[in-house]
Amino acid sequence: MGRIRFDFTDDVALVTGAASGIGLATALALARCGARVHGFDLEAPDENVWDLPEEAVRPVHHAVDVREPDAVRSGVGEVIEREGRIDLLVNNAGITRDGVLWKLSDEAWEDVLAVNLSGAFRVLRAVAPSMRERGRGRIVNVASVNALRGKFGQVNYAASKAGLVGLTRAAARELGPRGVTVNAVAPGMVETPMSAALPAEVLEQARAETAVGRLGKPGDVVAAILFLLSDAAAHVVGETLRVDGGQLS
Repeated sequence: MGRIRFDFTDDVALVTGAASGIGLATALALARCGARVHGFDLEAPDENVWDLPEEAVRPVHHAVDVREPDAVRSGVGEVIEREGRIDLLVNNAGITRDGVLWKLSDEAWEDVLAVNLSGAFRVLRAVAPSMRERGRGRIVNVASVNALRGKFGQVNYAASKAGLVGLTRAAARELGPRGVTVNAVAPGMVETPMSAALPAEVLEQARAETAVGRLGKPGDVVAAILFLLSDAAAHVVGETLRVDGGQLS
């Protein structure tokens, strides 16, 4: 089968939640494709993850809490001051605080919304003026299949990701006329440190839901993200691309 090769040489990329899982895989993939990558996360990635070719530029870590508006503004400003622009944004930062509706605390609700939805909004808001001024930009928000269906025990997570789909569509309308595309991916269950903490029966149920008989890997989602960031997707706007192995088929 044919293999797609993406070229982001000299593009400046910002990835949130870049220290592990899908965010880390995205940052590494973009660096391998020639981008100069900056990552926002509370903690820096492990030093052993930097498996990059000699010509690639190692991603730069910024300790930014996307829940804090001032931290986001400052972090985005640092990247633009250093690089002159941001061409690509991947809003990936996300957390879970699972619990059934009638037992879910206000804190668990607000924490998830603050990171998954409000955090994405804050980064998008901070990046948008520069992209609009330049008349060019690509934005991908990482949602979830649980934005598109109900999921027992995840009312906060599902609501946050459904909000992210709505944010994607509205932002696409607002930014599209200035040459900035906004799309989303909706992964199913993916093998990441976050999912590794789930009970075995939950993982097995997710696997059984798929059409392909396996859980996703970060690279499966990264491939879709790279497509949406590339010029091959220049006419794909406001879309939410499921990457779920057929979980919702």
